[in-house]
Order: sequence, then structure tokens, then C-alpha cells
Amino acid sequence: MLHRKLYQFCAEKRPVWVFLRDQQRWIEEALITEIEGDLVTLHYDAEEDDETHSWEESVRLDSIGAVSTRLAYVNRSDMAELPTAEDCPEAERLSS
Repeated sequence: MLHRKLYQFCAEKRPVWVFLRDQQRWIEEALITEIEGDLVTLHYDAEEDDETHSWEESVRLDSIGAVSTRLAYVNRSDMAELPTAEDCPEAERLSS
């Protein structure tokens, strides 16, 4: 199952957060660039001392403890423009 999800995220070019259980660390907002056998290649950026570094790291499939991805996000600066319950069409409202 994990293998299929990784292939899906790779094809969709979605950023993923990967927990490496053997190193007890997270790789944040990585792109899966390649899956070959039991090796997964991740590309990600990291900031250290006011410098941004790009990394490409190959990890074994069995060292991946968890993979998560962002489903959606809301820009907080546009909070005033978000639709509310009052904006919902009458046909879609739940009866109370």
C-alpha cells in the first residue's frame, strides 16, 4: 500500500512530509523524484544559517515510518472573503 501511495505522490508531484524511523526525523515538503526497487529518492530544500540548501536523498522503503501530504490550505490574509453559513444556497442548507 505504501509503495502505491508513493508512486501516486510521485506522479502527482505533490509535496510530502516523510518520517524516517531509523533516523527519527522528518523530511518536510519533499518531492518524490524516483522510486526504483526499494529506494525512494526525495528532493527537498532546507534552511541553515540564513542559507537555503537543496538536497536529494535516497532512502530505503522500509525506513519510511510515515508519509503525509497536505490536502488543502487556506490563505489567512483572505479570511474576510471566506464563504460562511449565511452564504450557503437555500437548497444546500441543513434543516435545523
